[in-house]
Amino acid sequence: MSLTSESKIALGKRLRHCPVIHSLGVKIDPDFYPRKHLELLQKSSIIYYPTHHYEDVLTALGKRIFPRNYYHYLGNKIKQTELFTILGIPHPRTQIYYGRNRKQKILQDFDFPFVAKIPVGSSQGKGVYLIRNEHDLDSYLEQTRPAYIQEYLAFDRDLRIVVIGRQIVHAYWRIGKENDFRHNVSQGAEISFENIPVEALEFALYVAGKCGFDEVGLDICRVDNRFYVLEANMVYGLVGFRLANKDIHASLSKLAEKGII
Repeated sequence: MSLTSESKIALGKRLRHCPVIHSLGVKIDPDFYPRKHLELLQKSSIIYYPTHHYEDVLTALGKRIFPRNYYHYLGNKIKQTELFTILGIPHPRTQIYYGRNRKQKILQDFDFPFVAKIPVGSSQGKGVYLIRNEHDLDSYLEQTRPAYIQEYLAFDRDLRIVVIGRQIVHAYWRIGKENDFRHNVSQGAEISFENIPVEALEFALYVAGKCGFDEVGLDICRVDNRFYVLEANMVYGLVGFRLANKDIHASLSKLAEKGII
């Protein structure tokens, strides 16, 4: 692809197969880019997938970033919860505990059982615990500061709904194993494409739009006929895509070619 001042530019490799996007790659130092690439970065109004490394500097230069609210919230349950709370997005009741006397404060606020999570960097159902008693709580508190505690909601399945550029790209149920409260495919959950509620898709679009998520895999549950968002996944598994014969990279390319992203 020849580069011009009108070229659409990406740094990360997410769109490397897209014919209308030129991926420059990520250099650890801007000096490693050819001068013409630096000029393109200066002239481009939007930069796709700038990565953690360059998002802040490109934002400071006034560039529009795609995807928005991606790197800042990636893998950080605390920041996500703060966002959901401020925006009034339905989500499980959650408290974050810092400093001393965490155990005492938690037991004042929550009855057993409740859910505890490693708040930063955990994924694929790892670092997620059902706390049934004080021994479970002690074991959890030894692992992390701060403590991230959620009310336990009982449901046998949840939905993974992937939204890109205000479009539903994929949706499926994740049905947990018997006696496992987690519903992660990596932890043995089954995938089903049957009877996806239209209301859940609408809720996912609402959440993504309200939060400014340009690309996200939302985990959503339904309890007492009400939908809750459990987590926003900026990096999400592709097993559900493969089982449905979907290609995420092809989907991204089509959205880019249509000008949706």
